[in-house]
Amino acid sequence: MTLEVLATPEALAERGSHVLAELLRDAIAARGRATLAVSGGRTPGATLAALARREVAWEHVDVLQVDERLAPDGHPERNLVLLRRSLFGQLAVPAPMLHAMPVTAADPDHAAARYAGLLVALAGAPPVIDVVQLGMGADGHTASLVPDDPVLDVTDREVAVTQPYQGRRRLTCTLPLLSRARQRVWLVSGVDKAPALARVHAGDRSLPAARLPQRDSRWLVDRAAAAELDRPPAPILEEERS
Repeated sequence: MTLEVLATPEALAERGSHVLAELLRDAIAARGRATLAVSGGRTPGATLAALARREVAWEHVDVLQVDERLAPDGHPERNLVLLRRSLFGQLAVPAPMLHAMPVTAADPDHAAARYAGLLVALAGAPPVIDVVQLGMGADGHTASLVPDDPVLDVTDREVAVTQPYQGRRRLTCTLPLLSRARQRVWLVSGVDKAPALARVHAGDRSLPAARLPQRDSRWLVDRAAAAELDRPPAPILEEERS
């Protein structure tokens, strides 16, 4: 596990945007295009807004969703609303291709299969996404892979439908797909995440976030989230590593 502790959530967003931009540039240089899968949430939103200001050849980037709630278009709970506002609403260059999860379809299982087919078209068979940005909840969930959901044990699909969580079912990328990513960038902030982060860092596989491989994973966390780590690295100031 590569883990960096940033002094503040603002420093975390800036550092996260730097890391994501660097990885996207590397992927474009290596393969001509890059695939980026992004999660929802407050911390990713700030990071994506900062990423929009970075130098990236966005016309060569395909942006995917890690997960999405089954909710109508434009609903405030949709991750897509935040994604459009934080990244696409800030870009002053040709927009990347945005591939939204088809969560308004009548048949969620069919929608999951359609999105899996898109992933194959963009990232090969089996699909290997270049960069996956992940977050983590206070219960240790990541994407929409939450404790005790049967979707955690899915191994034969790239995208699956969850059980209800916080009032809604969701489409989510599965553990096999997320595990194959070339790079995973974790963004975690807030003292409420500290107990789960310590357990993941210790290898407690009862938490969904700990079931993903730590190779090719970079954890960027703020000081509050790192509060319960045994020996966290010293905080890195924004001006030192931006």
